[in-house]
Amino acid sequence: MKELAVLGSTGSIGTQTLDVVRTHPDLFHVSVLAANTNIERLLVQAEEFKPNAIVISNPLAGASFRKVYKGKAEVIIGEKGLREVCRRDDVDLVLVAVVGIAGLLPTLEAIDAGKELALANKETLVAGGSLVIEAARRKHLLIRPVDSEHSAIFQSLLGQDHKGIHKILLTASGGPFRGKTREELAHVTLGDALKHPTWNMGMKVTLDSATMFNKGLEVIEAHWLFGTDYDDIEVLVQPQSLIHSMVEFNDGSIIAQLGNPDMRLPIQFALTYPDRLPSPSGKFVDWRQIASIALEIPDYDTFRSLKLAYEAGKSGGDAATAFNASNEEAIRAFISGKISFLSIFDVVENTLNKWAVSPIRNYEDVLRADHKARESANQEIRRVSL
Repeated sequence: MKELAVLGSTGSIGTQTLDVVRTHPDLFHVSVLAANTNIERLLVQAEEFKPNAIVISNPLAGASFRKVYKGKAEVIIGEKGLREVCRRDDVDLVLVAVVGIAGLLPTLEAIDAGKELALANKETLVAGGSLVIEAARRKHLLIRPVDSEHSAIFQSLLGQDHKGIHKILLTASGGPFRGKTREELAHVTLGDALKHPTWNMGMKVTLDSATMFNKGLEVIEAHWLFGTDYDDIEVLVQPQSLIHSMVEFNDGSIIAQLGNPDMRLPIQFALTYPDRLPSPSGKFVDWRQIASIALEIPDYDTFRSLKLAYEAGKSGGDAATAFNASNEEAIRAFISGKISFLSIFDVVENTLNKWAVSPIRNYEDVLRADHKARESANQEIRRVSL
């Protein structure tokens, strides 16, 4: 029986993680549930899984939760609770699925405590990749990626010498606006952007997929996870979401991981590695229904997010931190109706054009860069606001 801490249990990845736990109740127990504000869903989860501890990082939501919760779990309020539970003796594996830079400190804490780590938070590696990878090396700890693309690369590299990598081929669905021109995207609404053709994800990830900032974040994430140069990471559009990513080796061989677009599959593999258990969905690819598999080159001009990601990654230091923070602010402004869809790209590009790169030596450097980039992005948002 493996004891799990699910950080971000009420979000898309968190709820699907609990689906996996339901499928294998004899293998997993949820020792810790952690959420930010969704106390209604958290109450339901707490009743079903009966954790030993519950974290609510938002103080107001935490106070409300404490008033209505009747269970026996220890209730911890505040973001510090996310770090504290990573060191508990009754936790074997920490799954980090909180949104944004809030995932960085718990990740570092879990690594320092020597816990098994399943990482579903892109921003942790984008904003503080050098800190996380160095910490994992010191502890000889393997980071198990949960993103479908990075799980695919991870699986394709099992038993392989990483020195033999020629290129990582990172696939993208293309999102709801694949093939659209800038002119066609000029009047995109929030509802339009949330209609992903193949994946069921949370709002932030779905919007990032629509802009392809999601793929830009994943390029940077792949660089840190697999130690691969940016010039050796190529993005390909695979609209059926069957090929989740590929690795091309120096001898010309390519190993790919394919499967249905179901996040429970990479989640389960991250929890059970190196073992493979029966599918949590019970569904398999029916190859008789698939006449061909399509691959396309991304439109780097319309979806400038990819160019910006490569530029930020190659710049090093805190440039990727600024890339992530300015995108988060731009997405927030789009959701609230302050800026147009295309202005998301403008906000990030203008923020990075003004950015003076500084080195990242510690967590404080990440916070400083994150705060500075958000201020700069909000200045741009005010300038281009509708």
